[in-house]
Amino acid sequence: MWRALVFIGLLCVAAFGAVWLADRPGTVLVTFGGYEMQTSVAVAAVALVAIALALAFLWAGVSALLQLPSRLTFASRARRRARGYQAVSRGMVAVGAGDPIAARRYAGEAERLLGREALTLLLKAQAAQVSGNRAAAEAAFTEMMDEDDTRVLGLRGLFVEARRRGDTDAAREYAGEAIRIAPAATWASDAVLEARCADRDWRGALDSVERRASLGLLDKATARRQRAVLLAADALDRAEHEPDRALSVAQDAVKLAPGLVPAAALAGRLLSRKGDLRRAAKIVETAWRIQPHPDLADVYVNLRPGDSGLDRLKRAETLSRVVSGAPEGRLAVARAALEAREFGRVRDAIEPLLGDRPTMRVCLLMSDLEQAEHGATGKGREWLARATRAPRDPAWIADGVVSDQWAPISPVTGRLDAFVWQAPPDILMAPELAMSDDVTADLDDSTKVLPIGPAESADASVIDGPEPVGLDDPEPIPAASPQVVPATHPKPEPVVFPASPPDDPGLREETPPRRSFFG
Repeated sequence: MWRALVFIGLLCVAAFGAVWLADRPGTVLVTFGGYEMQTSVAVAAVALVAIALALAFLWAGVSALLQLPSRLTFASRARRRARGYQAVSRGMVAVGAGDPIAARRYAGEAERLLGREALTLLLKAQAAQVSGNRAAAEAAFTEMMDEDDTRVLGLRGLFVEARRRGDTDAAREYAGEAIRIAPAATWASDAVLEARCADRDWRGALDSVERRASLGLLDKATARRQRAVLLAADALDRAEHEPDRALSVAQDAVKLAPGLVPAAALAGRLLSRKGDLRRAAKIVETAWRIQPHPDLADVYVNLRPGDSGLDRLKRAETLSRVVSGAPEGRLAVARAALEAREFGRVRDAIEPLLGDRPTMRVCLLMSDLEQAEHGATGKGREWLARATRAPRDPAWIADGVVSDQWAPISPVTGRLDAFVWQAPPDILMAPELAMSDDVTADLDDSTKVLPIGPAESADASVIDGPEPVGLDDPEPIPAASPQVVPATHPKPEPVVFPASPPDDPGLREETPPRRSFFG
């Protein structure tokens, strides 16, 4: 719109000028070299404009002719650069597809066309990684160290390669250098935090968490939780030699995360030793409301050393009422009642937990109850046998590792705050099969698929092809494929179980008492 208005305005100015010249006639006389040229003012003006246009066109032609070599060179460079970036693109696709031959070919072509650019060095390193040539990959990452733009990327690649070959010291050095250059590099921050936790340098790990939180790499809730975990780990390390300092640190951890069981249990135990029972009970009760846990129950029941069994039972009942109906509360009451030899109260507390499949701790507690109340009888041994097949109770689990004790980091990956309190999967428990005479399947001509190799954990990840540099960890060992094994067993005979196998805890009707060699 504005351009049209400007064009119309210029036409109006030109028309006004032409009219103005036409209204004011005059002559122009030019004398040059003995020649005289006389014309009107309007014709002279038109001639000047024409001469100016001709000179402009002439200058443009001469300039284009003089710049022709440089233009041809620029076009050649542009085509070369376009081919180079096309080679980089195809090389990245080849890396993602896991084609090492094509990746190496396109990497060489990109380096020839583009030279030592960031993308060509990255493609060269990726192609070497896909081919399994670790030395070439490290050489490419080392070349990246020479340029400021790719120095952090080179450090990350060298860090990954160092971890792959098990050189922990070199990996830490690369991560520390990357933190110095780029404090916001998440991978380097994680590596430094993991290294300090592995060295049990909890104060240094706290500094790392503070730095990450200040840079916005952690949200407030996660940073608060990690601080609490590190403080709890520090307090546990100091508990034996510096109990006063350990108590102060544990209380700080409880303030940050009231439901952190190890910190609450340690704080309650240390306060109990100092005689501050009210504060100890308050800390344990607060953590119990968030997560009932046997460690908290043990601390609460034994707050006052030297109490009688009935006093401990009353305290267990008080804790159980904090969270009504919690299985851990019932187990705590049952255990305290058993120690006080209140067998009826034991049965009342544990009866709701005797469902279709009571857990291992419930079965063991019932076995202890039968032993304490009736002595060594078959009923006690029956509960003991049922415990071997019962579902497992909750435990501390991190990356597939089940532990009775909490730890601040995972023993597998070194991840902070990896342990969670949950029931392990029943992967080791065989299902209960009711065999009968009808189970006579013909296995002569069948085949049986037997999976070989390690079982995959529930949270294992599957990597489809190579990942970009810095994002890939050492390659996991792939599980072996299932192997088909033809069954050569003869046709099985019907299996008949005895009517009353000794000490069999299976489901059956109550039988009349019989003579037993075990009492």
